[in-house]
Amino acid sequence: MKIALFGGSFDPVHREHVNYVRAAIRTLSLDLVVVMPSRLAPHKRLGAQADGEARLQMCRLAFEHEPRVRVSDFELSQDGVSYSYLTCRAFAKYYPDAERYFLVGADMLEDFFTWKQPEDILKHVTLVACGRGDEKAEALRARFRSVFGKDFLSLDFSGEAVSSTDIRVSLAFGKKPEALDERVFAFIREKGLYAHPAIAPALALEKPERREHSFRVAQMACARARSLRIPEEKALLAAALHDCAKYVPLSSPLLEGFSCPENVPPPVLHQYTGAYLAERHFGIRDREVLDAIRYHTSGRAGMGELEKLVYLSDLLEAGRDFPGVEMLRTLFWKDLDECLFESLRHEVEYLNSTGKEVYPLTQEAYDFVKSQAKNAK
Repeated sequence: MKIALFGGSFDPVHREHVNYVRAAIRTLSLDLVVVMPSRLAPHKRLGAQADGEARLQMCRLAFEHEPRVRVSDFELSQDGVSYSYLTCRAFAKYYPDAERYFLVGADMLEDFFTWKQPEDILKHVTLVACGRGDEKAEALRARFRSVFGKDFLSLDFSGEAVSSTDIRVSLAFGKKPEALDERVFAFIREKGLYAHPAIAPALALEKPERREHSFRVAQMACARARSLRIPEEKALLAAALHDCAKYVPLSSPLLEGFSCPENVPPPVLHQYTGAYLAERHFGIRDREVLDAIRYHTSGRAGMGELEKLVYLSDLLEAGRDFPGVEMLRTLFWKDLDECLFESLRHEVEYLNSTGKEVYPLTQEAYDFVKSQAKNAK
């Protein structure tokens, strides 16, 4: 008997998860695949977006018509972090006479060396990863053999690139992701998963093209958030609401009681009115989120990580096109502080060259990061 374990956060489960399992069943002649949502994955300590029961139900819907698949709540029923070596030990006890496999994605395979007790995992299962025939894959295979003294299996399956983060952002913006099964999507809508009560009314204040800009900003910010140890929900909220006041005039009843700072140029004003609306009308109390909205256009000296993230995502989202943007985008994924320095330098030099006034907070932000960069040398 051949059995495979397929674990993950499945937050949410999507069609490429199903396609991967089908490919594994076909290629390895598997009799059973146990799909197992994790309680809390070690590499996702910022937490899942949907609770365990919801992710379990979504998996059951997604694999409902796969006769060789069983969805298990084993890890969800355990206490603490879902360590794979403990799951594989239990898996071996349940199926002692079976050929046992453990399915992982190509990206997870690259991180396998850092997992807790990887040697223990390999005592109980054969690792299987999505196939990839490039030089990087061969180097990874050589390293794997050198470290563990054994090989892993590769499936001739690459699938389409699907980001669970992008799916969650799309759902938060009321969009239907193509990668979701219809039943899973219906379940998400019914339960109100991946939504936030502030986002829809905030986006309703924007023009359609501005809503698409906000969507792209949120995609970029959320994709970078985890590597910066920023909770995804904070990045999502700040990005989704950053332009909520773009088209709200000072005369609007929504801004009754708003006190405007002195000498704010029109292009900058909406960052202050946006923070006001976010707090007063959309119930946002998180100071980091509010400050990311409040300074997303101008920046300021001593910005926090979330402020930097939203400032740069707003500047560099995929719809922006200006000289040097590609270089700045490369820096965005590589080094956020260097990207901030170069972006502010570009902004200040451009404004000076065109004879336009540099907003004081922007100049202060540039002077601050310039001083930091000089001190770091």
